[in-house]
Amino acid sequence: MEQHIIGEILLRFLIILIAAKIAGWICHRLKQSAVLGELIVGMFLGVSLFNIITPEIKEVFTFLAELGVIILLFEVGLESNIYKLLKVGLASSLVAVVGVILPFLFGFLFFKMFLGSTALVALFVGATLTATSVGVTMRIFSEKKLIDSNEGKVILGAAVIDDVLGLIILSVLAGIVEFGKVSLFNIGKISLLSILFLAGSIYFGIKLAPLLLKLGDKLLIKRTYAITAMVFAFSLAYIADLIGLATIVGAFAAGLILEAREDKDKIRERIKPLADVFVPIFFVNAGMLMDVKTLADFNILIPIIALFILAVISKIAAGAAAIGVKAKKLVIGLGMIPRGEVGIIFATFGLVNKVIMPELYALLVVVIMLTTFIAPPLLSWSMKGSMKGSMKGIDMQH
Repeated sequence: MEQHIIGEILLRFLIILIAAKIAGWICHRLKQSAVLGELIVGMFLGVSLFNIITPEIKEVFTFLAELGVIILLFEVGLESNIYKLLKVGLASSLVAVVGVILPFLFGFLFFKMFLGSTALVALFVGATLTATSVGVTMRIFSEKKLIDSNEGKVILGAAVIDDVLGLIILSVLAGIVEFGKVSLFNIGKISLLSILFLAGSIYFGIKLAPLLLKLGDKLLIKRTYAITAMVFAFSLAYIADLIGLATIVGAFAAGLILEAREDKDKIRERIKPLADVFVPIFFVNAGMLMDVKTLADFNILIPIIALFILAVISKIAAGAAAIGVKAKKLVIGLGMIPRGEVGIIFATFGLVNKVIMPELYALLVVVIMLTTFIAPPLLSWSMKGSMKGSMKGIDMQH
């Protein structure tokens, strides 16, 4: 019986991995994020159609998906320079703060006042809209060789701050779920705990990380960089979970710490194969959780359109907050639109913890996919002949 289950798990693992890679490749060719392909594959393989994950093996794939999201946030941390984050400038900071507050308020008020949702559900919707997936935007900037433009720098800085604020919001929501009610005292306590954890783990981690890597060398551990880095990431993820925060907060902190090391490129290179295997499983699993049949109800169409419009408008408005820098604010706002993987993390957390129902989960996933899909063509359109001023400014600086 056990051998049969192992074979079942291996077969489904192969199906998921191969399908995710093919779909990701197709999306990449279409100049879209691989995340979209992985989500669509998940919809086909999940409850909507083939339903390949049986109850007996569901926990295994849930765990693999959790590993995937921890590795994903560890990677995000590795790409986020802590010193640049502290010196990111007024423009990026304002764009990030406005880009979190506006979507949060729009989503919360729309669901609370117009749809009559509970405060907790409305909080989750608002929190999901705060996300920014900079990967999609940066790929467009990279193709046009504009990453070092003022617009590119502001968006990158704002997205990193967005990640930090988003993780704090997610930890607060996790605490609310645990306590079962919305309390200002609990919100304040968990917010403070999240900030202290991030600051404390980064401060002590920067001092301890070199010792850990040296120990790995002395013990002659094969693949020292990969093993030591993952031990570090999983340890901080466990500590975060232990004190009531989201595991991904710890993983993100671990990435930030190791990014400060001179050998960070080697660490990124060594963990990439792990990420290539496990991160797609998270997004396929997120797609499998969505029942497409819930979208057959036309009553859900109006909330989808309304939430999508609010999601787009709120981030475009955030671009207007980029003061004190010579940059096109529309380009910055459009660059902040994609919710991508970060939005999916929020929505999945809400569904798994039974805060939001499958219908609302489907709605949020569609909105996230639409924001991720629409950003590349809008950005390309807004950049045509509009970035010359920024490029001239860069040339003059050189």
